[in-house]
Amino acid sequence: MNLSMVSALADAYRSNSQRARVITEAWGEQNLYCPNCASENILRLRNNTKAFDFQCPACEFEYQLKGQKSRIGDHINDGAFAAMMEAIRRDATPNFFFMQYELADWSVKNLLLVPSFAFPESAIIKRKPLSPTARRAGWVGCNIALNRIPLDARIPVVSDGLVIPASEVRAKYRRVKPLKEVKAKERGWTLDVLAAVRRLGKTQFTTSESYSFVRELEELHPDNRHVRDKIRQQLQVLRDRGFLIQVERGVWSVK
Repeated sequence: MNLSMVSALADAYRSNSQRARVITEAWGEQNLYCPNCASENILRLRNNTKAFDFQCPACEFEYQLKGQKSRIGDHINDGAFAAMMEAIRRDATPNFFFMQYELADWSVKNLLLVPSFAFPESAIIKRKPLSPTARRAGWVGCNIALNRIPLDARIPVVSDGLVIPASEVRAKYRRVKPLKEVKAKERGWTLDVLAAVRRLGKTQFTTSESYSFVRELEELHPDNRHVRDKIRQQLQVLRDRGFLIQVERGVWSVK
């Protein structure tokens, strides 16, 4: 993977956002690979293809690349709130590559992969509507809260200018892929509970300790009045998908 981008490709463009899109997508076409299969490249789709920038020619998994010059923090600006929520509910979210680039020399500093099945609705934060004087008055965008996505599913591809081996990236992708087997309607709960127990920072924990997230999960899922029961259910789902080991009744080990 070559971390240098070709800035000359955008000489004909004046808009900074257009320049960044042309440069980063051209880099992606030459350097990105499919983490889901052995394909060493993914194909750039024609301009204005809704929601997707790239597609794997082998497994047909679809990807979106979002680049920014600022560091990748807890929140990433995204598009329309309603469209993203609908994509999650229909299980039609793309796999995302989140890129941070160095503007001075147009090089890739950080690149983070988040699989399509790793976005709970709780990670999509609604922004205020655009003002009546804006060109798209009333339009409602969203931010992606990366800190609400389980750490397992935030997969580094490039970290502080260091390229992570493709074999390691693919292994981590396969590790979390069982989440895709959970029905989209239930997956949000699974992801929220997984993110919560990871935040405990323990290799082994009890069901009682997981109840420390009851209030938080009540806020994320206000329609559910049996949150403790749901937590216990989701711990079993995570066990069945290979994320946890049940050591004994009420005791869990993190894999």
